[in-house]
Amino acid sequence: MADLTGAVSGGTGIGDNYLKNVQNNGLGARTIIVKLAKTDITDAELNTAIAYITSADGASGDLVANGSDAFSVVGMTSDGGDAGADNSFVSGESDEVHLAVQGTGTLTKAGIEANDGSIGFTATIVATFDADK
Repeated sequence: MADLTGAVSGGTGIGDNYLKNVQNNGLGARTIIVKLAKTDITDAELNTAIAYITSADGASGDLVANGSDAFSVVGMTSDGGDAGADNSFVSGESDEVHLAVQGTGTLTKAGIEANDGSIGFTATIVATFDADK
């Protein structure tokens, strides 16, 4: 293939953006990576957090001031529990879970932590991929 990195067309360098890294998204309208951390997370505890994330303003629909919009969980990975052998979630052993969630509204760390049913998750919004980039 011909090297076009120095070629010009209409006053613009054809290869000006070749191998440049920019924010982008091919994952859907908006994808957010959420980390939930707590010692020995159980299935029930994780299900409580997922219920909040997937329901507008939480599982109870109580419209709390720091609430979030409903998102869909499209992927999950974990620390593999105490053995740490792979990325599987192990109820009662895993201390971290990363969720890939998709939606167009607002999802907040404060909303997740305030509506986790007093479980005590530490939530982190690790990354946000927006469709407009």
